[in-house]
Amino acid sequence: MIIGENRAQVIENIKTAVKKGKMHAKVELGDPILTKSERIKLVNDYWKQQKKFSHKLKNIIAQGIINIDTLILMAHTQIKNKKRAQGPKYGAIITSNHFKQTDSLPIKKLANKCHKKLYVVIEDSNLKLPGFFGFLMNNINAIPIVQSYQYLGREFPKHLQKVFDKKGWVLIYPEQEMWYNYRKPHPLQKGAYYYAAKANVPIISCFVEIQDLPEMEKNSNEFHKTRYILHVLPTIYPVDRLTVDQNAKRMREIDYLQKKKHMKKHMVRS
Repeated sequence: MIIGENRAQVIENIKTAVKKGKMHAKVELGDPILTKSERIKLVNDYWKQQKKFSHKLKNIIAQGIINIDTLILMAHTQIKNKKRAQGPKYGAIITSNHFKQTDSLPIKKLANKCHKKLYVVIEDSNLKLPGFFGFLMNNINAIPIVQSYQYLGREFPKHLQKVFDKKGWVLIYPEQEMWYNYRKPHPLQKGAYYYAAKANVPIISCFVEIQDLPEMEKNSNEFHKTRYILHVLPTIYPVDRLTVDQNAKRMREIDYLQKKKHMKKHMVRS
């Protein structure tokens, strides 16, 4: 997980992955390396911690930090077509592009404006991050995911449903891996759409446009400062007459096409 270091190497990794056609490859450096059993235990321990009073206090602190960061860092972030996100009256899954550690903040700004509680699906290894970011990952409103058939088939849908029952939103990145500053269309993985279809909730389709500013970053002569525009695309609803698999396929195809259309319209070649 890169915060500022090794970005040049990460960008080279992205270029290599694109050349090989591996659009869901992991390109970041320094992610925790864990066995499957360690990952499962990590996630199980996370859910056990949720029940403790100490976690509730930490959650208040962590969410307070996120809200302050959203106010400050996203102060100049525009949201276009916000009304589209206000259509769903109950729970929903939000999909967006994944290009930076803080790319959930534009979605958080949207959720705050729509008076919705936002949960973010995170990779299990994020729970193992050290220091400040580890504290946030373990204490914000997050739903970790682990590659376990039992967890994905039983436990994960239950955690999603609890959010939907409270009319909350869940942010899932269907691109799967974070590709730093990458602005072109990605093929989308099935997961977000399968769970939306299974729970019979809509997809609030979003993408964040990245615009380069003239000035360079404070400590870099290679990277421009950027600003974001959050585009809320048409919401995608499941169709009653279709099966879960048919709805998942249909919703994913629609989301990819409209993301691709708008990304191509607004992207700046990186």
